[in-house]
Amino acid sequence: MFELFRNIDRRWIFLMMFLCVAVPIFVIGKYKTTFPEKPLVLATNVFNEIDNLPDGSRVLLAFDYDPGSEGELGPMATAFTRHCIEKHHKMYFIALWPLGRQMIDNAVNRIIKADFPELRYGEDYVNLGFKAGNEGVIKVIVTDLRKLYTTDSRGTATDEIPMMQGIENIQQMDLVINVSAGYPGTKEWVQYAVTPFPDRIRLVAGCTGVQAPLLYPYIPQQLPGLLAAIKGASEYESLVMAKYGGENISGKYLEAQRRMGPQLVAHLLMIFLIIAGNVIYFVERRRGVRQ
Repeated sequence: MFELFRNIDRRWIFLMMFLCVAVPIFVIGKYKTTFPEKPLVLATNVFNEIDNLPDGSRVLLAFDYDPGSEGELGPMATAFTRHCIEKHHKMYFIALWPLGRQMIDNAVNRIIKADFPELRYGEDYVNLGFKAGNEGVIKVIVTDLRKLYTTDSRGTATDEIPMMQGIENIQQMDLVINVSAGYPGTKEWVQYAVTPFPDRIRLVAGCTGVQAPLLYPYIPQQLPGLLAAIKGASEYESLVMAKYGGENISGKYLEAQRRMGPQLVAHLLMIFLIIAGNVIYFVERRRGVRQ
């Protein structure tokens, strides 16, 4: 067995990795199931921050990502939107990334218009669209939202939108939710929105895996909850669906959990190969010392 692993052709490893990814995808797709998920504290904190708000609270959703990060961030954006709908929160969508507006339109079309047509634009949700300026936009809207957002993404004057009545700045939001793929993103929201107004602005976020380690120092004072990549999205999604999903859950609300299946099996293979490689290395070194 030792000689078998020592001399194994790398093409067998490629084949094993292919099977570890392909088989879970096939099984999950055929049987419409997901792997078990156990939410950890950061995902639970995100869920509680949204769920503990009184029904009808004002929530700002900043979708700061583009199609290149949809694989990691799309499912958590879907879960955020569904959770806010179930809590009857008023949703204010904005984007600091040019293609973030398309991500907002995607969430509106796939979730709100498709499954909750009773929600009315301008009364239950509004798309304020993209604004250029990176963190400069945040610096302005924390004190004067209307200075930059004179219209929504459709060109309708904000003064004519019912749910914008009385909204002067984002300090009046009960919670800010940021979906972040990089700069500008969660780090800028923490530095220029939460830090100057720690008692008035609360923030939770979801981000890509490479971005998460840079945000951990802000937890828990400035950032009480954080979803790191598809794993965090999967944990949060399981919490939302456990409480609000019902019996027949549409596949689009299980995307994060489905995408975690192949990752889980592939990671187990990688851990096994790392352990096996180290065992082979130390056994060979010991044999070399004896010779």
